[in-house]
Amino acid sequence: MKLYSGPLSMFGAKAEIAALEKGLDVELIMVPFEMKTLYQPKHPEVLRINPKRQVPVLIDDGPGGDLELFDSTQIFEYFETVKPDPALWPADAKARARARLLEHKSDEIYFPPIVRLMGLQATPDDPAAVEARAAAAAFYDEREKGLGSGKWLAGSYSYADIAFYMAQLFGERMGAAMTDAHPRLQNWRDRMSARPAVRQVAGAMGRYLLSQGRKLPPFLAELSA
Repeated sequence: MKLYSGPLSMFGAKAEIAALEKGLDVELIMVPFEMKTLYQPKHPEVLRINPKRQVPVLIDDGPGGDLELFDSTQIFEYFETVKPDPALWPADAKARARARLLEHKSDEIYFPPIVRLMGLQATPDDPAAVEARAAAAAFYDEREKGLGSGKWLAGSYSYADIAFYMAQLFGERMGAAMTDAHPRLQNWRDRMSARPAVRQVAGAMGRYLLSQGRKLPPFLAELSA
C-alpha cells in the first residue's frame, strides 16, 4: 500500500495513525507542501485519484487488482476490512454505529468552525471567530459528558478517538482550547498522546510547525521535543 499524506493534513494524519495502529505495511508518501503556496502544485497522483484534490489518498496494488481510495473515513473502513485485528471499531452493532457517528461529527460538526478560525487569527474578537469558538466549546461540553468514567470516546479505542484527537489538535492551535470545564476530555487527550502511533504522527506534525516558526500548544510541544 501507498498512502499519500501531507505535513499539515489533519485528514492525512488520521489515516497515518490508523495504519500504524493496525501494523499495516504502508509506504508513506508526503506530498510537497510550503506555508506560502500550501499544496500547490498538487501531487499528480492526488489529482488523478481524488476529484477533491486532497490527501489522503491510498493505493493498494496487492492481490485482486489495484485499489485507489480517497477520504480518511473510507480508508479507515478499508483498513478495518483487510486487517480486522486489532479492531478499531467496536464489535457491538450499536456501539459501532455510535463510534462511526462520533467520527463523522468530528469531521463534519467540530472541524468546520476550526477551519473558519484559520482565517480569523488576526481578528479573534470578530463575531465569526467568537461564534466558532463557542461551537467548539459546545462540542467539548458534549464530549465531556459523553465520556463519563470511560477511557475512550466510544467505549473501546476506535477511529473516533483518532479523528477527534487530530481535529482537536488543530482546534487548540487555532484558539479553541479546552478549559477547566473539560477535565475528563483533557485526560483522554493525555491518554491519546501516550499512544506510540499518535506520538509518532502528531510529533512529526509539531516538528514541522516548529521548523516554520509556529507556536505549539503545550501538549503538542511535549510530543514534538
